[in-house]
Amino acid sequence: MPNTCTPRAATADDAPSLGRSLARAFDDDPLMSWLLPDAATRGERLVRYFTTLFHRQYRPHGRCELTSAAAAFWVPPEAREKAVPDAGTVHELMDILGERALLLRDVVEQVAAHTPEEPHWYLALIGADPDVRGQGHGAALLRSGLARADAAGLPVHLESSKPDNIPFYEHFGFTVSAELRPHEDGPTLWPMWRPAQ
Repeated sequence: MPNTCTPRAATADDAPSLGRSLARAFDDDPLMSWLLPDAATRGERLVRYFTTLFHRQYRPHGRCELTSAAAAFWVPPEAREKAVPDAGTVHELMDILGERALLLRDVVEQVAAHTPEEPHWYLALIGADPDVRGQGHGAALLRSGLARADAAGLPVHLESSKPDNIPFYEHFGFTVSAELRPHEDGPTLWPMWRPAQ
């Protein structure tokens, strides 16, 4: 597949490549490393994790876009109540994460408690394969989603678990709105907010 930064809507057929790109993107992410501490099995489990979220949660209820080596999952405000894991999704995630699935549940609950009530677009995740970092894939995906939010006159919310990514989001108008530490042995999360443009 040619290396292209042009975003397009993801289809079910994109699941394998999308899962691989996101698994590579998040292999060194503090939250994913904490949830999946075994580096030997992390990659395979991350592929399953992101593929599950894509098929069961974000493709049916959100907007999933990808480039040749990156992907982003967005949730518009009207889909917020639907884009939560159902029982089947929770079961699959528990199978992938094992006993650490309870830690993910705690993180999700704390993040949800800090999610603004105001209608907004939510950037659930964005990631680029490390081989193409710095080549504009993430920026292209972010601009695409922000353009939709801007067209609707709506703000955008996200959480970053990687401090190195905060300046990237700040470049696009986001500001840190809080600092969360769901578990004392876990990573810090930074909710970020971008007002309507």
